[in-house]
Amino acid sequence: MKAIIKKIIPSFLINWYHFLLALLGAFLYRFPSRKLKVIGVTGTNGKSTVVYLITKILEEAGFVTASISSIEFKIADKRWQNTLKMTMPGRLKLQRFLRRAVKERCEYVVIEVTSEGILQHRHRFIDFDVAVFTNLTPEHIESHGSFENYKKAKGKLFESLEKSRKENTISVVNLDDENANYFLEFGADKKIGYSTKEKIDKKFDLFEVIQATEIKRAREKTEFQVKGTTFSLKLKGLFNVYNALAAISVALSQGIDILVIKKALEKVETIPGRLEKVITEPFEVIVDYAHTPDALEKIYNALSSEKSSLICVLGSCGGGRDKWKRPVLGKIADNFCKRIILTNEDPYDEDPYKIIEEIREGIKNKDKIIEIIDRRQAIKKALEFAERGDIVIITGKGCEPWMCTKGGKKIPWDDRKIAREEMQKLRKIKYEKKL
Repeated sequence: MKAIIKKIIPSFLINWYHFLLALLGAFLYRFPSRKLKVIGVTGTNGKSTVVYLITKILEEAGFVTASISSIEFKIADKRWQNTLKMTMPGRLKLQRFLRRAVKERCEYVVIEVTSEGILQHRHRFIDFDVAVFTNLTPEHIESHGSFENYKKAKGKLFESLEKSRKENTISVVNLDDENANYFLEFGADKKIGYSTKEKIDKKFDLFEVIQATEIKRAREKTEFQVKGTTFSLKLKGLFNVYNALAAISVALSQGIDILVIKKALEKVETIPGRLEKVITEPFEVIVDYAHTPDALEKIYNALSSEKSSLICVLGSCGGGRDKWKRPVLGKIADNFCKRIILTNEDPYDEDPYKIIEEIREGIKNKDKIIEIIDRRQAIKKALEFAERGDIVIITGKGCEPWMCTKGGKKIPWDDRKIAREEMQKLRKIKYEKKL
């Protein structure tokens, strides 16, 4: 139905509809963002993790907080899973959420800001205090029309920061991303950059640079130093150093002591659905949301550095969109995985067999591939193949609670729950055989 409406109604009318709905929401709920300190986080990868980490630091510092991400919603001490199958709620829901945050006496709200949400003006009439840019790689190209348009959509968050009614606005930008300069061109009272490199490009005109040095990655932790303070994170991968740096930069900009920041980050055991370890014996089973080529490669790279063989359960997030990335995902899996189980993910109205076929095109070594359309059975097969020392990595959905299929149907789903259930069945079978 939505596709038919888009074809019938001119795009400028749809655009005005979204804009006016955003204005209506802000008006009905009395422009609640004006009574909150609002932090917006955008980029391709890492947004949910950065929102999660910033929120944890603010809580540790004693602030009453609210947050919105693809993982969860939070207002003060109440948390509930994001079951909307969209990261940013609609305009009325978003403004209602902010009004609830005001009512619950929240001081800060941290919002994951998506390019799709920006296209529908969901960020409008929210006065941001801080805008954070994580990184930019190709994503949602078909809906935006080009990578340049996708970048410009992300830039709208920084444009709204520039126009914010707030004083002391702050932009926080990943200096190691090749698009950093674009986001630094937007106005802010203070511009802060973060980096893992020793030398910073002098073309950046910055108030402060937050650098991670002495980076050490081990099997169960990641260490680095910021301003002479050593951080020991339980989160793996260089990409999580960047996520932590973004959160540290925001926290320091708000005057939070670095030892408080350290304490908060070192308490974090895992991020739901992000490199989340759901089984530890006799081999590891890990669930991750990675659904872009850049994210998938970083996840595989972080795990393969542990000298373990990877058994990979792989689909392609979002039937009907971003078809270009399917063979690319296949190629990346071919480079890292001992076994590749291709399976269903969120096909929507597209033929799931066609999606698998397109991923398969990127895999040269066809002997690695097993195709199992039933995702539960695919996870089961991966567990059956795994041996001690292997890592089973299930990507694409993370902690998402639904699988979206034809006709808008939503099937209750949780990769973590399914993996545990199937592992329990296998253990029972092995136990019965011994008897």
